[in-house]
Amino acid sequence: METKIYKDKQEVAKAFAEYFANLVKGKDSFHVALSGGSTPKTVFNVLAKEYGDQIDWSKIQFYWGDERCVPPTDDESNFKMTFEHLFSKIEVPKENIHRILGESEPKREAMRYANLLEINLDRVADIPQFDLVILGMGDDGHTASIFPHEIELWNANDHCVVATHPISGQKRVSINGKVINTAKEVVFLVTGPGKAEKVGEILNKEEGHEKYPASLVNPKSGKLYWFLDEAAAQNLN
Repeated sequence: METKIYKDKQEVAKAFAEYFANLVKGKDSFHVALSGGSTPKTVFNVLAKEYGDQIDWSKIQFYWGDERCVPPTDDESNFKMTFEHLFSKIEVPKENIHRILGESEPKREAMRYANLLEINLDRVADIPQFDLVILGMGDDGHTASIFPHEIELWNANDHCVVATHPISGQKRVSINGKVINTAKEVVFLVTGPGKAEKVGEILNKEEGHEKYPASLVNPKSGKLYWFLDEAAAQNLN
């Protein structure tokens, strides 16, 4: 595991964009699971502006680690955010974008998306393997859409699960922990002072940290990177 600390969200975005451009360079195909949230939004802006014509986007297949069960036109849609800040600004074939259908019945969609991953991705011990999974982390220590109150979903038999937001009750479709930990590389993008407490508990391995789904991210490849800003990293030992 490697922890990378930068001044602010913009510097995190620049550093990750450079890492991503180097990672995909020369690859014939590359399968990435995207994350929602304010930090990825900044990352997508940087990728589009600074690497829009440097990356061969036709070689990249885009998926999501999770999606809110809303239509793609809804402001809460991770797809909509990615489209506005990245896809609308680059040359990417439509068939390379594999969105979770947030408008569909959640259980049926979780099954469909799990099946899609099985078909499109190589598998390791029957688990679909992404080249890269990008994750955020909530103030409560959740990641993808696996929340602390439903931590048992982490090791669910199904590659994709239906999760429920603990406060709003909103349904979400999410990949499970086995898929995350099978990826060749996993990156956390975490910024802001609101994340500092949980970042500190998890990375300092404080007592009880295992109750946070983000603490269970431990890819078999050993390639786990935390991209943090100074505000999020302030409690690290």
